[in-house]
Amino acid sequence: MGKLYIVPTPIGNLEDITLRAIRILKEVTLILAEDTRTSGKLLHHFEIHTPMQSHHMHNEHKTVENLVKRLKNGLEDIALISDAGTPAISDPGFLLTRACLENGIEVECLPGATAFVPALVNSGLPNDRFVFEGFLPVKKGRQTRLKLLAEESRTMIFYESPHKLVKTLTHFMEYFGEDRLISVSRELTKLYEETIRGTVKEVLNHYTDKPPKGEIVIVVSGKK
Repeated sequence: MGKLYIVPTPIGNLEDITLRAIRILKEVTLILAEDTRTSGKLLHHFEIHTPMQSHHMHNEHKTVENLVKRLKNGLEDIALISDAGTPAISDPGFLLTRACLENGIEVECLPGATAFVPALVNSGLPNDRFVFEGFLPVKKGRQTRLKLLAEESRTMIFYESPHKLVKTLTHFMEYFGEDRLISVSRELTKLYEETIRGTVKEVLNHYTDKPPKGEIVIVVSGKK
């Protein structure tokens, strides 16, 4: 059988790709990319000429069966990448990984870039125990989730888009209290990387006055 490689890609700074990731992407017969245009720039930079195929949240249910067949034929090794970071972490990847394992196909995940780890470490909040929440529900289930998390004692990690950050921080102040400590990191590893730390109220005031841009990770202290 063929083999599926899960390959992390840089979340910003291209120097964060590993030598092993470059080698694997050159050796496989096919690269599954969340957005072939975005990944094309990365592959061009590292002179990787492996063919690409689109694999994203809107088509992965339809493509998984055919990809499993191709891997079972034993003539191909396939690499899965996302636009940035480690596939399957708030990105496509879980469905294909599960299908491969259910069919006896070997899956190997390379270590590498992911946004929440540096955000957690540089937050200054306890990181011996934490819970990764990813994106909160947009509407249905959001209130229920926040009520449950209000009692969470571990440090919590969230992903958020810039245009929803102020709304989310407002909800945090409502459910967690205005004095709960948080850290907001944006544009990690990029030119305008910044981390703002303080209470929910302080950070909310900051971003109310200065609307954010770029990818965002929020780290929230647990309930004492």
